[in-house]
Amino acid sequence: MNMEELKMEKGEVLILNSDADAETVRKKDSTIIKLLRSCCVIPQRYVFAIVGLIGICNAFTMRVTLNMAITQMVKHKNNGRENLDPDACPSDGISNNTTVVTNPYAIFDWDEKTQGLLLSGFYYGYATTQIIGGYLAQKFGGKWVLGFGLLSTALFTFLTPIVTRMGGSTWLFILRIVEGMGEGPTMPGLSYMMARWIPPHERAFISAIIFGGGQIGNIFGSTMSGLLLANGRDWAYVFYFFGGFGIFWFILWSFLCYSEPNTHPFISKKELDYLNKTVTRAKNINKRDPVPWKAIIRSPPAWVLLVANVGHDWGLYTIVSDLPKYTHDVLKFNIATTGILTGLPFMAMTICASIFGIICDFSIRKKWHSVKTARKIYTTIAATGPAICIILASYSGCDRNAAIIFFIMSMGLMGAYYSGMKVNTLDMAPNYSGSLTSFINTASTFSGMITPYLIGLLTPDSTLVQWRMAFWVCFVMLVGTNIVYCIWMEVDQIWWDDVRQFGYPPGWKHGSLTSDEASNSQDAELIKKIPKEIS
Repeated sequence: MNMEELKMEKGEVLILNSDADAETVRKKDSTIIKLLRSCCVIPQRYVFAIVGLIGICNAFTMRVTLNMAITQMVKHKNNGRENLDPDACPSDGISNNTTVVTNPYAIFDWDEKTQGLLLSGFYYGYATTQIIGGYLAQKFGGKWVLGFGLLSTALFTFLTPIVTRMGGSTWLFILRIVEGMGEGPTMPGLSYMMARWIPPHERAFISAIIFGGGQIGNIFGSTMSGLLLANGRDWAYVFYFFGGFGIFWFILWSFLCYSEPNTHPFISKKELDYLNKTVTRAKNINKRDPVPWKAIIRSPPAWVLLVANVGHDWGLYTIVSDLPKYTHDVLKFNIATTGILTGLPFMAMTICASIFGIICDFSIRKKWHSVKTARKIYTTIAATGPAICIILASYSGCDRNAAIIFFIMSMGLMGAYYSGMKVNTLDMAPNYSGSLTSFINTASTFSGMITPYLIGLLTPDSTLVQWRMAFWVCFVMLVGTNIVYCIWMEVDQIWWDDVRQFGYPPGWKHGSLTSDEASNSQDAELIKKIPKEIS
């Protein structure tokens, strides 16, 4: 045989002149892989964590760009309301005269209601693609689901100035929905990969690293936006900068990360054996098996997680979406200072998330408390702590230092969330974590839709008293949902995550959860008594 086609991993085809040439290429390819393995002194699960951190950072920067930019896109009008409001704070640089526009790029006449709707637009799209994101991750792996999702959001972010100047608030609202649709599949894709890359006893710490990217994104996004917007610069620079940053991340992600350890071309054999031994996977799962939606929507622990995440997201989106407006419109900081101060709470959250993660994993390894107790403790810290601090910030009045300190404390305590219910999906459903995450995020994202819009309705004049009412609503949501979580949460792997191992609960009458006929014919034999779960 004089000619041979050797198909490479990336789909390339080389035409070789002889068997000897083919063998040379094979040896060369093997040598390259061995060289890459020897050069990669950092375990690949940590490489995944670091690049994942940058990806989440990228995702959150593209969310917060509008939160900062909108303060410079809108004409600031002052019709003497400060003279009528005894609680109004002194201004750093906003004139008390009527309708003064100092920024030539502030060309839009959007009221508080319209601004709230624009800030919530992203989450309308974000909610619509969660389920399909979980499905795609389950079928094709998380790498490209996450990668292409963030790439599309980056491209739309880059186009935001052009679209907004052409179509105003209507086109911007539509664009933000489309951006959200692009980013929707990212969390299910990431959860799918985390369930396959992170051993159980490292979940709190590595999850804190990865999801800490969200807070780094808020810090970087807010601070960089403040600098880009300072001195009356064009707000378009913010969208160009962060859109470009997203495209750069996609290139990094494409070359360094893979959906599963077994498909990674240069993971060390030692690490691969370790992950295959420690990471829980179904032994007999069939890729053709449908996602067990019939069981998920009937699963009380899944609904408890959903309720808890609604409360958490309500508090988080209140800070992420509206803290820039509060510091600028109520506390009256200038835009550069607003950017820096808005980033400080998220810096505290990043640091505290890692500290909580280390303490949580260490305590579980030492058997000082169970995994279930850990999830309850850290979820409670992440809910009640911020709820109290936000209220204290609102009653600090115009004491700027006290208000900012309380906001910093609130987000620092919220960092415990990543050692609590955030990783609970990996405990309950390691095989279907992406689908469970999409189910939870679809509903909890409604917080992101409602919160900015509701705050816009509650604060038509953006006064301190009006904002205080908005913060009390946030308090009730955080504390109430945490109580529900602590009473009914679970950490054990649920039967529907591996029905071939656990079987069906007594009285299950909703059909098979597997695809192959042989398994379907044996469903009756699989029925077992499953504690802690009802049909």
